[in-house]
Amino acid sequence: MILKREDGMSKIIAIHSFRGGTRKSNTTANLACLLAKKGNRVRVVDTDIQSPGIHVLFNLDPKNITYSLNDFLWGKCGIDRAVYDVSGVFGPTAGEKLFLIPSSIRTRDIARVLHYGYDINLLKEGYQKTIEQLALDYLFIDTHPGLNEETLMSIAVSDVLLIILRPDQQDYQGTAVTVEVSRALEFPRMFLIVNEAPASLSGDALAAKVAAAYNCDVAGVLPHADEMMTLGSSGIFCLQHPDSASSHSGTGISPTGSWDGSRD
Repeated sequence: MILKREDGMSKIIAIHSFRGGTRKSNTTANLACLLAKKGNRVRVVDTDIQSPGIHVLFNLDPKNITYSLNDFLWGKCGIDRAVYDVSGVFGPTAGEKLFLIPSSIRTRDIARVLHYGYDINLLKEGYQKTIEQLALDYLFIDTHPGLNEETLMSIAVSDVLLIILRPDQQDYQGTAVTVEVSRALEFPRMFLIVNEAPASLSGDALAAKVAAAYNCDVAGVLPHADEMMTLGSSGIFCLQHPDSASSHSGTGISPTGSWDGSRD
């Protein structure tokens, strides 16, 4: 399957979308939790430094964030100081291990990134250090929407790129640009995930249509779920609603798509 580790090596998965509003961070958090529940050591890095937010899904209070990814990138701390154990999302007695490196939500920190940027080579080194320090099985990178130098670097060092899109004309056109750029730069193995698919659309038919349009495998189709809207990013969907059609018990993406989880 696409998220299967090979030869005992850690796997880096970048999750990206051309624009915001695709529930990219929700997808990242849910996949990370599903893999952690299978006994893997998983860490998520929020590289959406301009508009961070995945910490909300893991119930990490910003007041409890002493150091963030920003601090590491600006030389204020080692990468290990910016790591937070968010395994509590599984419950007080659960044995799963899940870690998060959040980005700062402080206005001045975001403004500094927008004005000065940061050393993307240091970010690459940070990925490797964080894998080694915790002997990770999987490292998820929640990227910033769109295409910029930092995002392209995160994708370039990944083993798998998952691109999220909705069945929307703007998403279709923007995703085409992302796919073309990724191919031109010979980025890693790439798969598409269609999110928020209306119940009126067949998952298999939509997956086939999208795969043909981009000449790219579709990992799955995630149906629209009213429960997701009600949850409002106040928790992890697959943990709150494990029996929903939008949740999946394995490391696949969705039971409604054309991908059955058996491919390499």
